[in-house]
Amino acid sequence: MKTIDDYNFEDKKALIRVDFNVPLDKKFNVTDTSRIEAAKPSILKVLEDGGSAVLMSHLGRPKGKANPDMSLSHICETVSEIIGVQVKFAEDCVGKTADEAVEALQSGEVLLLENLRFHAEEESGDEGFAEALSRHGDIYVNDAFGTAHRAHASTTIVAQFFPGNKCFGYLLAKEIKAIQKVMQTGEKPVTAILGGAKVSSKITIIENILDKVDNLIIGGGMTYTFVKAKGGSVGDSICEDDKMDLALDILKQAEAKGVKVHLPVDVLAADDFDNDAKTQFVDVDAIPEGWQGLDAGPKTLENFGQVILNSKTILWNGPVGVFEMETFAEGTIAIGNYIDEATQKGAFSLVGGGDSVAAVKQFGFEDKVSYVSTGGGAMLESLEGKTLPGIAAILD
Repeated sequence: MKTIDDYNFEDKKALIRVDFNVPLDKKFNVTDTSRIEAAKPSILKVLEDGGSAVLMSHLGRPKGKANPDMSLSHICETVSEIIGVQVKFAEDCVGKTADEAVEALQSGEVLLLENLRFHAEEESGDEGFAEALSRHGDIYVNDAFGTAHRAHASTTIVAQFFPGNKCFGYLLAKEIKAIQKVMQTGEKPVTAILGGAKVSSKITIIENILDKVDNLIIGGGMTYTFVKAKGGSVGDSICEDDKMDLALDILKQAEAKGVKVHLPVDVLAADDFDNDAKTQFVDVDAIPEGWQGLDAGPKTLENFGQVILNSKTILWNGPVGVFEMETFAEGTIAIGNYIDEATQKGAFSLVGGGDSVAAVKQFGFEDKVSYVSTGGGAMLESLEGKTLPGIAAILD
């Protein structure tokens, strides 16, 4: 696996695919800079070697048309502040404007190209567009894990124009190693904590990880599909009735593979999907009509805690309650605390997938786990066992 450390960039232009698809407020201020900060080490490595960096990214979904609200010019100042170098901006990513800006770039300088998705050819993976992008650099560096599952021109196709001169940036290399640690090389016992609303959205992940884990903790809304399938009463809780057979099949597969499945035994139920609803703790298989389970209960958290604290490798994908509402956030916070404690004792912990990452950030666990993945969809597809096109293109 070739990384950015395998190259010296002296007098070279590095064409770096970053993921600067960052949230902006109404005044176009960046409200979460973590993706920019994550790309900083790779950019600095190029500059410190005596090279220059040409950065390419998308922002939002402009659907192949220029849209001033999604111009990367809005983030140029923020990128400059974070990297510590005044970043130049090109008003297009291909064509005369871009070519001239790249041509003028000196060693130690950074150029940010305009939004790739202003061109429909980016998402269609157009070879001619990829070739035009490839002319901007001597070495191609992919450091955008968040888009590694897309076979777009800048993430995958462009790599073919750099035979022998392509590599992973620090961020993407870290992502690959973190997932390998859970899926292949992790010290046992390995525990996966899967939450979220639906079994259907996690089925391929569950099927793929059953061969790799010792414990599977199931929480969140998908709990109730399993509980109802086993004959329990789930009241008005979210439930995929058409996935109950699938839930039973997963339990059978787990048993056959020697994987212990840990389901909640009690939950915090509410009489409405509302932070101010009436609540009570009830057994998970005896939720009264008109009530719905919205968080894990104390006995459940005690059980889950014991499993987590005895684990050496932990994957956390999905919250165990409706953590966005304060009343139903305790379970997810408790899971975070257990993972923090296990990590301090030497376990490797990987958090990935939109909602669990949001929870980790909201409750201040970012620095208390081993690794927080930057790519939602890419992380999930990796866990499903898929080879991501952006990664395959560098390894090819």
